[in-house]
Amino acid sequence: MYRKELFVFEGVKPVPVIIRNYEEKDFPDLLRIQQECFPSPFPPELWWNEEQLINHVTLFPEGALCIEVAGKIAGSMTGLLVDFDPNHPDHSWEEITDNGYIRNHQPDGSTLYVVDIGVRPSYRKLSLGKWLMFSMYEVVVHLRLERLLGGGRMPGYHKWAGEMSPEQYIESVVRGELKDPVVTFLLRCGRTPVRVVADYLEDEESCNYGTLMEWKNPFSISIK
Repeated sequence: MYRKELFVFEGVKPVPVIIRNYEEKDFPDLLRIQQECFPSPFPPELWWNEEQLINHVTLFPEGALCIEVAGKIAGSMTGLLVDFDPNHPDHSWEEITDNGYIRNHQPDGSTLYVVDIGVRPSYRKLSLGKWLMFSMYEVVVHLRLERLLGGGRMPGYHKWAGEMSPEQYIESVVRGELKDPVVTFLLRCGRTPVRVVADYLEDEESCNYGTLMEWKNPFSISIK
């Protein structure tokens, strides 16, 4: 199981945090985090429910991480293992994550797929999302997987949808001409775009598009 203690910084002040696997006792906090992280117009039916969380901690506990600040859970990240075929990359979030229930988790899969990541708004200045992402990279290395992959929302796209295609929008973000709240964050975490996927998630701000972004295990050549 995973547990890491480190310091993040609030200005110049070091703040101790713990990153660990979440457990059933954490469910009430995790449910509240979903509501805070994904307010309207994000569909409430896509927030976690208890059955989904039970599946996370039983089917793939290694991919169920949370981060604590002063004993309070401030964020979480969840994944499952899949066999991703780069030659057939199109899919929806609901399809590849079993609508968040991860009953399709493949223990022998070579790709850790990100189901969800969220940090409470009041804690976002501490870069907790970045540390959760880095911790999941460590899970990829520990399990000797090929990559971490996930579909990122692109919530800034609706402002530009009348002027450019989603692919052009992502290219503009990668060039630094535009900034997207999610895609730019993922770039800063070391993720690279693979392709834009239509009808990825019911998401008004992203016009239902998602951007597949990966982090390749730098040791994957030796794994093969």
